[in-house]
Amino acid sequence: MPYQLKKNFKLFTLNSNPELAREIADVLGVQLGKSSITRFSDGEVQINIEESVRGADVYLIQSTSQPGNEHVMELLIMIDALKRASANTINVVIPYYGYARQDRKAASREPITAKLVANMLEKAGATHIITMDLHAPQLQGFFNMPVDQLLGGTILEKHFEEKALADAIVVAPDNGGLGRARKLADHLDVAIGFIDKRKMQPDEPETVNIVGDIKGRNVIIIVDIVDTAATIATAADVLVENGAKAVYACCTHAVLSGDSVQRIEDSALTELIVTNTIHVPEEKRSRKITILSVAPLLAEAIEHVHNEKPVSPLFE
Repeated sequence: MPYQLKKNFKLFTLNSNPELAREIADVLGVQLGKSSITRFSDGEVQINIEESVRGADVYLIQSTSQPGNEHVMELLIMIDALKRASANTINVVIPYYGYARQDRKAASREPITAKLVANMLEKAGATHIITMDLHAPQLQGFFNMPVDQLLGGTILEKHFEEKALADAIVVAPDNGGLGRARKLADHLDVAIGFIDKRKMQPDEPETVNIVGDIKGRNVIIIVDIVDTAATIATAADVLVENGAKAVYACCTHAVLSGDSVQRIEDSALTELIVTNTIHVPEEKRSRKITILSVAPLLAEAIEHVHNEKPVSPLFE
């Protein structure tokens, strides 16, 4: 049964992930709004909203996935068009928020691009952000508007619950991923371990130590993003070399740039479980990659926001 939405609801999508947008529309029982995106001869983005949005509460779906710059510009231009067409609110649903990895000055004279993009979205006219698994949770403070960050971990946890792996252990591929790994391990009620990588001297090779009993066990690696896949592929190889029975990896955002899919194919990974916050094109699909849908979770969040219900139950 479709959700009952208050009046003046409009749902639009741009080019980053129309398949996910159609799934969300189907779950909500609504039609996607009509709009067109074209290019001038020099490549500039031109957008036309082909129906009235005056006084409407608009929900706009767009991940800032690759090509990130194109998708960011599409998003900013569409927000500006909605604002100038007198939309009441502009709620931007960003399943994958790009540029989030540049969230601080790690060295002199570096930008904080995560804040820059947040400023641009606000200046364009966005009034509310719904997103998933920000690279760092404190990025919510970069926005001077409400931000609801949904957690892809709930979908991944459910998948592994149903899989019911025997003798499972969750392993963080590095020290920075311990918090995420601990949460999954607690939910599945299994042990936790981590791969400790360190370099004593700049000219010495990196030493790798595995903390935790992995011999003969099914290992689950969890990260937020798989980009080049170097981290999970290397971790899987090390774990199998040290006696792991099988290695499964999971993440919310499948960036999968460059030779990442080949790296996954060539590694000791049994399976990589990802979500569709980023569209995975056919040429990047693999027998080792399983894609789970975030559409039901995002649809429920949109319904809660639009009908003025608390969103907090979705975080549990």
